[in-house]
Amino acid sequence: MSGKVVKVSGPLVVATGLADANMSDVVRVGPQRLIGEILNMKGDSASIQVYEETSGLGPGAVVETTGAPMSVELGPGMIEGIYDGIQRPLEKIVEKVGANISRGVEVAALDHDKKWDFTPTVKAGDKVVGGDIIGTVPETPSVLHKIMVPPNVSGTVKEIKSGAFTVLETVAVLEAEDGREVPLTMMQKWPVRVGRPYAHKYPPARPLCTGQRIIDTMFPIAKGGTAAVPGPFGSGKTVVQHQLAKWSDVDIVVYIGCGERGNEMTDVLREFPELKDPRTGESLMKRTVLIANTSDMPVAAREASVYTGITIAEYFRDMGYDVAVIADSTSRWAEALREMSGRLEEMPGEEGYPAYLASRLAQFYERAGSVECIGSDERRGSLTAVGAVSPPGGDLSEPVSQATMRIVKVFWSLDSSLAYKRHFPAINWLNSYSLYLDTLKPWFDENFGDGFMKSRTKAMGILQSEASLNEIVQLVGKDSLSPADQLTLEVARMIREDFLQQNAFVDIDGFSSYDRQAKLLSIILDYDVLCRAAITKGASAAKLFDIPVREEIGRAKSVPAEEYEAVYAKMRADMQAQIEKIAAEGGEQA
Repeated sequence: MSGKVVKVSGPLVVATGLADANMSDVVRVGPQRLIGEILNMKGDSASIQVYEETSGLGPGAVVETTGAPMSVELGPGMIEGIYDGIQRPLEKIVEKVGANISRGVEVAALDHDKKWDFTPTVKAGDKVVGGDIIGTVPETPSVLHKIMVPPNVSGTVKEIKSGAFTVLETVAVLEAEDGREVPLTMMQKWPVRVGRPYAHKYPPARPLCTGQRIIDTMFPIAKGGTAAVPGPFGSGKTVVQHQLAKWSDVDIVVYIGCGERGNEMTDVLREFPELKDPRTGESLMKRTVLIANTSDMPVAAREASVYTGITIAEYFRDMGYDVAVIADSTSRWAEALREMSGRLEEMPGEEGYPAYLASRLAQFYERAGSVECIGSDERRGSLTAVGAVSPPGGDLSEPVSQATMRIVKVFWSLDSSLAYKRHFPAINWLNSYSLYLDTLKPWFDENFGDGFMKSRTKAMGILQSEASLNEIVQLVGKDSLSPADQLTLEVARMIREDFLQQNAFVDIDGFSSYDRQAKLLSIILDYDVLCRAAITKGASAAKLFDIPVREEIGRAKSVPAEEYEAVYAKMRADMQAQIEKIAAEGGEQA
């Protein structure tokens, strides 16, 4: 079925003669067969968002509908893949047309010619339902790809093969209840705007270990949770996102570069192959899928890229894996929504964003969760969604930040004043929050005793006390404070500089395990307890702040992982001896 173009306005094309088409159908526009998607219908007139540059396209050009919604190909070959916003493999396009990508190029998302070793896990005669695993493919050394029955298919296995097959070859045949034979391949297609089904969604109860101390200890995120990283230009959003992608204890990472600078995606492409996954020892790319739709690429495809990324993530979640989706940034995605909304002549909402901005953001984040997968084997998988927000001028009162804050449960607020002081990660501990603390407390208590959460609460109390004391210091000076208040300021400085500050570019400090975080924080808090006891005995605060072990605590985070337990134990003993000596001297003078 085909129609004719009557209007072209940037990425928006209006065509008539498409009365039998449906909303969200994919179409091919013009002689170059540009790919597009129908946004709305009025009679036989369709408004189409074209995912490629439309210059040179004019009225009268032919529009052909494919009769299918925007979908992704799901199967072996996605890991290590680098796709654009509508799942076209950029490396294959470069091989086909060179570095300057031409318009209308058609390349399959998965390699249809490559053969994969398929090992069946069911046999003829077995009954299977949607979501059941019928076989496995060793896709990379880090990922065992599980071939599943499509969600809407069930029946009895009539025939199943083993050996090397392409993703389009039949590996099994099911006999449905009505007697039909249903051939199964290793590839599924799924519409990106429809969430994949699951059996049951659970409250997230396990933390996602990121190796970043301010996140794991102060503002933890749960596996299957949602988080936002808002911050002004230059505050370190992208490095925080890279750290999460590198070190989070998930099985698969889907990184969506959505409207950010191209050189930031280049950094990811250069770094990830060289970095070793701490769990498997393999390259990080062996468990990563990259969606690259940077600021110089078509704006309409930017809107589709987050759906492409989260659909791929849901597919791996359905295998029973823990998956993280990292979107950088949802603000650029919202700007793409605003541009298309304006061209559609819709009534603008606040700051020109469409009135449905909040519901679209919610549709994205609410596809996260810790779920029981469909199928008969009760697999559990999780999908964690982390989105960067880039508010203009760092203004968190703008619509994208406000809508995101209403949806997500973890808010890591980046602060430009911390970034200017070279305090990274520049997450402001007074403005950030995590609503998962109560649900994660049982897990922390079980694995680390109740001391971990008590230390976290005490450290946050000290940081909040520092904020109120700083106002007094600005008026009357630090020397006029009591020794106990001076100690509060000193311990808060240790928490900030020796614990919260972390160097992403130093291997030893780039990742910090829970055990190491707990021990480092407890040493700082023990210093606080010992010094308060010494001050009550008449010890000099200045001498307590100047003990030799203070410098050792400052360097503690750079101690190699295999040595830290012995070093921390010695440091604790030295600290106790030095403080008790000063306390004894203070008592004699008194």
